[in-house]
Amino acid sequence: MDTANIRQLKTELENLNREELSTIVLRLAKFKKENKELLSYLLFESSDESNYVLEIKKEMDLEFASINTQSYYYIKKSVRKILKNTKTYIRYSNCKETEVELLLYFCKKLRGLSPSISRNQQLLNIFVRELKLAERKIASLHPDLQYDYQQNIDILKK
Repeated sequence: MDTANIRQLKTELENLNREELSTIVLRLAKFKKENKELLSYLLFESSDESNYVLEIKKEMDLEFASINTQSYYYIKKSVRKILKNTKTYIRYSNCKETEVELLLYFCKKLRGLSPSISRNQQLLNIFVRELKLAERKIASLHPDLQYDYQQNIDILKK
């Protein structure tokens, strides 16, 4: 079975009435957790982006607080999981300001971990890579926002 491309799907969806479209969306939401999360974001949270960011930050705080710091192995596994979840939430939003803010918050929390990430090259590489990604994303923002976010990056680099 061949999968239709986006244009074909769009034209077919435009031809459906409201009830048929609703049925298809609900059926799609049943199959994957990510589909449900994206649908929840679009329906309930996309109108208040700042609250969405705040909720993700709270979740990140909880995840960072629950990291097993007995070994760098467990720290790395937990940090990768947190980063994966954060990037998933960023994909849902598709907003550059949200992306930059969440990446910088991730880097800030990672920098504040105890024991220090500077003693582990892999954790340091994750930190540097995400900081560079945030810098690249900042370049496409409004100049006022660029200045504000650049100050945060300068603080994190120290």
